[in-house]
Amino acid sequence: MGPQSNRTKGSLEVTSQNAPSQRRFPRQRPDSGPAIDTPGLAARKAAARLLAAVIDARTPLDGLTDNEHGHPQYMALDMRDRALVRAILATALRHRVTIGSLISRRLDKPLPANATALSHILHVAAAQILFLDVPDSAAVDLAVTHAKSDPRTIRFSGLVNAVLRALARAKDSELAKTLAETDDAPEWFRTRLIEAYGGDEARFILSAHRLEAPVDITVKSDPEVWAKRLGGMVLPTGSVRLEKLTMPVTELPGFNDGAWWIQDTAASLPARLLGDIRNLRVADLCAAPGGKTAQLILAGANVTAVDTSKSRLARLTQNLQRLGLSADVVQADLLKFEPKELFDAVLLDAPCSSTGTVRRHPDVPWSKTPDDIVKLADLQRRLLAKALALTKPGGTVVFSNCSLDPLEGEDLLDRVLAQTPSAHLDRILPSEVDGIAPFVTERGTLRTTPAGLVLDRASWSGLDGFFAARLRKT
Repeated sequence: MGPQSNRTKGSLEVTSQNAPSQRRFPRQRPDSGPAIDTPGLAARKAAARLLAAVIDARTPLDGLTDNEHGHPQYMALDMRDRALVRAILATALRHRVTIGSLISRRLDKPLPANATALSHILHVAAAQILFLDVPDSAAVDLAVTHAKSDPRTIRFSGLVNAVLRALARAKDSELAKTLAETDDAPEWFRTRLIEAYGGDEARFILSAHRLEAPVDITVKSDPEVWAKRLGGMVLPTGSVRLEKLTMPVTELPGFNDGAWWIQDTAASLPARLLGDIRNLRVADLCAAPGGKTAQLILAGANVTAVDTSKSRLARLTQNLQRLGLSADVVQADLLKFEPKELFDAVLLDAPCSSTGTVRRHPDVPWSKTPDDIVKLADLQRRLLAKALALTKPGGTVVFSNCSLDPLEGEDLLDRVLAQTPSAHLDRILPSEVDGIAPFVTERGTLRTTPAGLVLDRASWSGLDGFFAARLRKT
């Protein structure tokens, strides 16, 4: 840093070369009594609190922002502010490394290790300044007010003001370069992707993670008709893709009529790998929220949908009712599930680390750890062994999950096949399902990544990361 610096109220410094323009940002008054009803402050406080829950406590973001059972600070907001909080959090997590790098350049020394509340205030404001359509002055002022309202950060309010004003001035000259230099992923996650896919493919995946995922729907019939009605396109796999939603899902044509449901195109593939299942008894294990169950029913199977969660099964039942479909719904611990007779085929979309869904869930790399992957891989191994035990001799099991990690996919498959003489790999053929040829491996398994399905525009491209394998019980 330069030889001169301006000392703030806190113990950290901001270099004078980054001093902000006084004309763009009015000087903050020294009062420490922010109005309780400052417009927008509650949303920013909620965003910082939820960011802390993800980063410090590794709490999944979905639960925190659930509109029925979410975090109390989130639930206290109106729907417009909730949407703002979700946008801030998604952005702050998608670009966390880039934001951290740009903030650190404004400091003479790193933030104290215990200054997590201060860090979250800065990241929430920086996400707005760098990536969202929020006036810089509003983002800065609210962050300073937030800092003054918290005893842990009040002495750093001057630093917050100076850092963010300097950041706003520097974004045009530094943001693009910093994005090119960073991967926006924790080191453990980046390392595992490189080990699994190589450096180039890992960079493509991480680049895709910076983009908000498009919306895919599975239609009962006539995808071309629904693509036209909804302003989307038909993908090679038959799903209909919308670049973004312009209204709530429930208000889109066809929703109330049960003509379609939301389902990433990668998630729609495993059920189709079972082949002709007309009039067969098929179990959908770990079935909620029911997208794959609906596919199996429409394919003509007699479906038993099994899940351990009562609330998730209630959602599955509601979804099937909207779609005008029915299945035998069973709440059970899958490892203890004992049906009266075995099934002709079983689909197991197993609980996993969800590292293939980072475009939709940018908290995943920050809320999961390598230890989580090890534990989930062991659970999946036991669930797959159970799925095989529930299948008739000669029957088919399709195993899938939305993880990018080989420990939950290719490596797990090797372990199960080595331990299960009564099962063998039934190779998936590139021609058996429309659009899957690019994703079928030499071994005959299925592997998709967010870097796949490259279309005309980046905003239209990509799909969730999935692994799938088909086994035959002998």
